[in-house]
Amino acid sequence: MREIVIVGGGYAGFYAAWGLEKKLRSGEARVTVVDPRPYMTYQPFLPEVTAGSVEARHAAVSLRRHLRTTRVISGTVVEVRHADRRLTVRPAGGPDHELRYDTLVVTARAVTRTFPIPGLDRQAIGLKHVEEAVAVRDRLMTAFDRAASLPPGPERQKLLTVVFVGGGFSGVEGFGELLCLATAMLTSYPELSLDDLSFHLVEARGRILPEVSDGPGAWVVRSLERRGAHVHLDTQLLSAEDGHVVLSSGEEFDAELIVWTAGNGSNPVVRQHTDLPVDERGLLVVRPDLRVGTESEPVPDAWAAGDDAAVPDLASRVPGARTVPNAQHAVRQGRLLARNIAADLHGGRLRDYRHPSLGVVATLGMGCGIFQYKRLVIKGFPAWLTHRGYHVLAVPSWERKVRVLTVWLTAALFGRDLVSLASVQHPRDAFVASGNPRPAVEEAQQAPEAQEVQESPVR
Repeated sequence: MREIVIVGGGYAGFYAAWGLEKKLRSGEARVTVVDPRPYMTYQPFLPEVTAGSVEARHAAVSLRRHLRTTRVISGTVVEVRHADRRLTVRPAGGPDHELRYDTLVVTARAVTRTFPIPGLDRQAIGLKHVEEAVAVRDRLMTAFDRAASLPPGPERQKLLTVVFVGGGFSGVEGFGELLCLATAMLTSYPELSLDDLSFHLVEARGRILPEVSDGPGAWVVRSLERRGAHVHLDTQLLSAEDGHVVLSSGEEFDAELIVWTAGNGSNPVVRQHTDLPVDERGLLVVRPDLRVGTESEPVPDAWAAGDDAAVPDLASRVPGARTVPNAQHAVRQGRLLARNIAADLHGGRLRDYRHPSLGVVATLGMGCGIFQYKRLVIKGFPAWLTHRGYHVLAVPSWERKVRVLTVWLTAALFGRDLVSLASVQHPRDAFVASGNPRPAVEEAQQAPEAQEVQESPVR
């Protein structure tokens, strides 16, 4: 049986596997998806997860549940040797092992791009995964609880200061939704007022939302500022040591929550640990039909799409343009991958990827959004409805659509569920605090450290 291995279970990988299950004949090939997470994250819902408008589990689509005949391996691909048709998988537990394949499909997810900013690695949280969105929400709600018990002053001001770095769609949507959540929470905290909140959006360029034109982008800035936000354009984060934020504009302040959404970088395995051809940005060189390679030199049995693939944008008028790494393209590229791989196995005709943009839409909080399709621009509540309507149709499976709609309807009737579950990140704290003895393994690990402290001379 032919072995087809898909590296990455994001949009493109999930839809490619889903499509292959329908298009391949029984017993013709075995499809395997390798991903460290056993689910596909529907990233457009992450800003609403931070605001509690969508349940965290509903933004994750189980690979095992929806890919019924596909083998799913929970692990990270650390090396690809296509010349030998082998790759190395590192599971969550256990030693690395090799996986042989006949056809390789690379749909690895991009990683968060960071910079060597002091304190960033210890203070900031990303916004690419469900657990990060949940942590952002819980940190804000925990900060509200702590701030409500403190008198006005620097400590309370720090707890209620939030900084988002990055003015792309992920950053602006997350910022707008979290600002909306914080404003709504004030009704449950009579000790706090709108003047106590301090929300900052930092963008290195002179505008936010580069996918929309200048006019709608400026309107979004004004809309956020009317709600009390501070938008810093042409500004960079210089330091975040111990939560003390220093901006290139000269402003300094303390912040309890720092969220980093300043762009993506290519996956390390694609950039450094593969013998497949990559471009100067570390992306796989891909033909319009999604085969790896160039027009004159395709790589046999290798396909790619999604964030780490430089797919030619045939719908663009700009020579040499590549498709934007977003969900709109990744979903459609995944579907085309399934069609072309099946056609290749059956001796059929391969199709080139061509998809004109359907426009861009973003949520800025409850009841507010922005939508643009060419010269058509919709703002406010109609754009927000467009955002919700589009994404509830786009999220995979009717099961997920119904679950998300149910949460939205419940929130419309009863309001947001304002409960922080930050303690679930440390589930054993309450157990240990109750006087239960620590496991012998923990005591053994800490014993050498204690002995070293006892024997160390005072200097």
